[in-house]
Amino acid sequence: ASAERTPRQREWRPQLYRKCTDTTWLFLFFLFWTGLMFITGYSVAAGATGRLLFGSDSFGNVCGQKNSPVEGAPLSGQDMTLKKHVFFMNSCHLEVKDVRLSSTVLCVASCPGEQLDTLEEVQLFADNNGSFLCVYSLNSINYTQNPNADSLCPRLPVPPSKSFPLFNRCVPQTPECYSLFASVLINDVDILHRILSGIMSGRDTILGLCIFALALSLAMMVTFRFITTLLVHIFIALIIVGLLFVCGVLWWLYYDYTHDLSIELDTERENMKCLLGFALVSTVIMVVLLGLIFVLRKRIKLTVELFQVINKAISSSPFLLFQPLWTFAILISFWVFWMAVLLSLGTAGAARVIEGGQVEYQPLVGIRYMWWYHLIGLIWTSEFILACQHIMVAGALVTCYFNRNKNDPPDRPILWSLSILFRYHQGTAIKGSFLITVTRIPRTILMYISSALEGKQRGPWSRCVCRHCFCCSWCLGICLRQFNQNAYTTTAINGTDFCTSAQGALQLLSKKSSHLTSVQCFGDFIIFLGKVLVVCFTVFGGLMAFNYNRALQVWAIPLLLVAFFAYFVAQSFLSVFETVLDALFLCFAVDLETNDGSSEKPYFMDQEFLSFVKRINRVNAVRAQGAEHASRNEEGAELQPVV
Repeated sequence: ASAERTPRQREWRPQLYRKCTDTTWLFLFFLFWTGLMFITGYSVAAGATGRLLFGSDSFGNVCGQKNSPVEGAPLSGQDMTLKKHVFFMNSCHLEVKDVRLSSTVLCVASCPGEQLDTLEEVQLFADNNGSFLCVYSLNSINYTQNPNADSLCPRLPVPPSKSFPLFNRCVPQTPECYSLFASVLINDVDILHRILSGIMSGRDTILGLCIFALALSLAMMVTFRFITTLLVHIFIALIIVGLLFVCGVLWWLYYDYTHDLSIELDTERENMKCLLGFALVSTVIMVVLLGLIFVLRKRIKLTVELFQVINKAISSSPFLLFQPLWTFAILISFWVFWMAVLLSLGTAGAARVIEGGQVEYQPLVGIRYMWWYHLIGLIWTSEFILACQHIMVAGALVTCYFNRNKNDPPDRPILWSLSILFRYHQGTAIKGSFLITVTRIPRTILMYISSALEGKQRGPWSRCVCRHCFCCSWCLGICLRQFNQNAYTTTAINGTDFCTSAQGALQLLSKKSSHLTSVQCFGDFIIFLGKVLVVCFTVFGGLMAFNYNRALQVWAIPLLLVAFFAYFVAQSFLSVFETVLDALFLCFAVDLETNDGSSEKPYFMDQEFLSFVKRINRVNAVRAQGAEHASRNEEGAELQPVV
């Protein structure tokens, strides 16, 4: 009876049994996406993305397109097809009152390229260029005759301006007007416009850097595919040079900014603050990575052999190397869709007529809750796509590993793994990605609270608590991600649900030799260094490119965006090696658990992998004997009396 009450240890059954796992979570995810589709339809019906992308005037007209009239606003509903530029009538004296610009905004055909000192010159500019700088109700013939022209026309003198890449806004070019215009419009009105200002003004540079990061990632993938001891030494040397270069350039630029007497705009001062933050973070990362490289330098030979084993596993299914391209394309498509819905939600508002027949838009009720729901959808769906990638890669490797006849590999293992994923294990991917989402939401809320409280007086304790909470949530997310990956691989091996797979993987890996674990961790560290190399050289190129245009953009944001994109691309391409490495060692642990190498129960692993494991054991046995011998010598040493 006691034996029956004792739970029997679960047996490992590689590739023998499949069933649908975590179906409840699949249903919940379907309901969640039903809500996202409702938000998408609502944003399309109620949003007006054109107001943000193309700009609008003070009377509810979107520049560059035909408009519908707003009840109570006589100057609304005009055809602005030929008037694509946004002109501020009082650009040299902008003020913000009740979160609104005090200046009247118009849609014009072109920006005045020269200074206009009198109303006659304003009238002549309108007649010659067809660009009317006074309120629409005032005919250009009456610019110099109407007694109210001073209030209906721009304040004189009208400074020369040109269309800035930020959504065709007419930006004044005189230093005094530009300084005030930028400090109000860029720094006080809309943070989103500030970010997009830097992105749009440096879009060519950003695109070039993204292509450069893509090329570097492909080069790193080829390096890991055909790795040798010489390539590893060159690779580590390049990482050290890259870290030193980026860190040195950041500190040099910060020194140059602090001694630049021409810094007048808040954009330049913010660039200087961001440079200091980048320099400090890069210095800490450089010191930590250089220390780790120095400590682990003696394991390079074993690492080369490890990657040769990984590449042999990949060679059984070479199309695994192209799998990140599919994931990357799916993620980019989803993010474009998500951003389009977000922009529509941000412009969803009810038109309200205020004094002077002008129109302002008030956010609709519940929009803020939709933003948060939409943000959860971004995180959860992105993590679900990455989880599907991991299960598919692990499933293809598992299919090839647990194949007795190594000379006859299975046909189309990637398609087979993909079919198994969609038929049985989507719920497991959804559940694991939800756990990651739960850990990332508090971190997002902390970032939002911290940015909202920026500039206000906060005690050192509150800042310290906020930073510690952010750090703890970040560490928890990293540990949980590794935990999920082991659970996904176990699901691909055993066909069990998420919780059972996670428990089985944890129990199995706890029995694994610490020597093999250290080699696996060093392999993961080398792959991480590959990502660091891509980011370092991309950021170095960005620093050199963005430094030539300091004043007109907040280039710290584009640089951060480029660094994030470079790491994301490197992660997408090199994640195949990470997944294969972790899955290979987990398959090895399962192999040892279920087989003993005898003729009745032979191992599934090939001879090359078995020889690699034996070599690791021999190396560590020699080290252990040397350490034991040294400790015995220390214990046997006695102080002899001096004669």
